[in-house]
Amino acid sequence: MLQTTHVFLFNSKNQVLLGMKKRGFGEGKWNGFGGKNKWDETIVETALRELHEEAWILLTPDQVQKAGILHFYRQEKAEWDQDVHIFWWNYDGTFEETDEMKPQWRDFDKIPYEQMWEDDYIWFPKLIAKEFPLDIDFTFDPQGKLIYKN
Repeated sequence: MLQTTHVFLFNSKNQVLLGMKKRGFGEGKWNGFGGKNKWDETIVETALRELHEEAWILLTPDQVQKAGILHFYRQEKAEWDQDVHIFWWNYDGTFEETDEMKPQWRDFDKIPYEQMWEDDYIWFPKLIAKEFPLDIDFTFDPQGKLIYKN
């Protein structure tokens, strides 16, 4: 199963830093910062590398906390199945737009769920409320529609 990451940063104004994906898988959607694990990295190293590549934010391993894991299953292609390791941290620092992501602080009560992945409305409120650990399974049909969660 593919191992991937997402990092979500929270500031002191009750906001979360989301990134608008500008190209590739998920283009046009708001999400956290993350990506695929490389064989020579720990999952935390993957999270930090992707955060830096996508928003020019440098954190150290002791500056992220694991919130949990989301498990995604695709009926049409088992090779697309993935575990998404979710990390978070309190952060009031700077960031920059990159070729891949346009970061923006979003108020907790103004999360753009209509421009996010279909499953986000289920688990993202738990992340904002810091109801950890997250451990949720999602199954999608061949058209990419969510058909099951536990």
